[in-house]
Amino acid sequence: MPKTNLPKGSKKLLNAWAFYDWANSVYNLVISSAIFPIFYGALTLVKDEEGKVLDDTVHFLGIDFNNDTLISYVTAAAFLVVSFLSPFLSGIADYVGNKKIFMKFFCYLGAISCIGLYWFSMDFLWFGLLCYFTALIGFWSSLVFYNSYLPDIAFPEQQDAISAKGYSLGYIGSVVLLIICLAMILKFDSFGFEDESTPTRLSFVMTGLWWIAFSQYTYYHLPKGNKKETFTKDVLFNGFKELKLIWSKIKTNVPLKRYLGAFFVYSMAVQTIMLIATYFGIEELDWGTTDSTTGLIVSILLIQIVAVLGAFVTSRCSTRFGNINTLIVLNLIWIFICIFAYTITTPMEFYITAAAVGLVMGGIQSLSRSTYSKLLPDDAVDTTSYFSFYDVSEKIGIVIGMLSYGYIAQITGSIRYSIIFLGLFFLIGMFLLTRVNKKAPFEEA
Repeated sequence: MPKTNLPKGSKKLLNAWAFYDWANSVYNLVISSAIFPIFYGALTLVKDEEGKVLDDTVHFLGIDFNNDTLISYVTAAAFLVVSFLSPFLSGIADYVGNKKIFMKFFCYLGAISCIGLYWFSMDFLWFGLLCYFTALIGFWSSLVFYNSYLPDIAFPEQQDAISAKGYSLGYIGSVVLLIICLAMILKFDSFGFEDESTPTRLSFVMTGLWWIAFSQYTYYHLPKGNKKETFTKDVLFNGFKELKLIWSKIKTNVPLKRYLGAFFVYSMAVQTIMLIATYFGIEELDWGTTDSTTGLIVSILLIQIVAVLGAFVTSRCSTRFGNINTLIVLNLIWIFICIFAYTITTPMEFYITAAAVGLVMGGIQSLSRSTYSKLLPDDAVDTTSYFSFYDVSEKIGIVIGMLSYGYIAQITGSIRYSIIFLGLFFLIGMFLLTRVNKKAPFEEA
């Protein structure tokens, strides 16, 4: 029987949308946060018998880089590509009405690139960095279209809860796969492997396969798009025309304009800290007799588990105290986290920081997305173009954040100074949020 399109606001449609977080969040955890950073550090760092770093220089394209600086520059370059791609592609998707096709393409690009990381090595560093580069583009570009579905499939009063549910499913699903991968790595001999290298590389393969397999449920139920126009050569430039039109609308919507500015500033710090947390743990902590690999992955697991609670608590707080007030408090907590992180030296202090990060990470991400969705005009049809502004703000912010982090780490030789610098972004973001109207349209929604 042919599939029947589900009505807006239906429980099955909302759950199918949220389930994509279960599918794709394994990339964020395994590749961005946990196993790949540890794997990359093991390949690029020279340590003595006590685990102290002797050399962190990586030779690439005829230049000697600090290993953290190299990966941060590659990350920034990938986000720069995404920031240019997303408005171009989202404009086409809104015009032609096939945003699901674009979402699928970038999903498969990212997943196949994750599988390609199996062959990452210093002998073929260019290939490994290319796979890392395209995996990042695939993940974040697919989110442009995924996020843009939120106002299409959910009514305003449903958006906070379903956005939080999506992030929570993502945290839970990614933890499940990480535990499986961790068991393979730590008990490699029980699984018939000679060392940790092969199960570590297989973790990248499993991430790609998981992402492809579980996304199928989402694709089955999501509608194709919200327009049905014929594709013409003019469509190639429609995305830029749409952005110009959207910008003119945003300028007249003062709460939306001010919120977007605040989001741009604090989001660059949130995303950068999430991307560099494991690299910080590898280089800046004295693990002593504790196995650093196990300790780092345990801390990442702690972040994911606590983030589930954080997303739901933040959703409840936003209902009682308002979206903007809740975001202001979250930014204040982030400032204290940055100050504390600058001082930590022991694994226990790192675990405490990880728990605090998890509590506010899930909340600020889910609430930021739903707040933006609520601020969109009620008659907005071109939601993908609106959300491309949201995503472009986030990606350009990450580019600035990662470049700042990499540059400061290169000239100071320590990531700690980068953390303090990122704390300034939260302070500025908090101030900008105070300028956003705290009542309309949230009370009505």
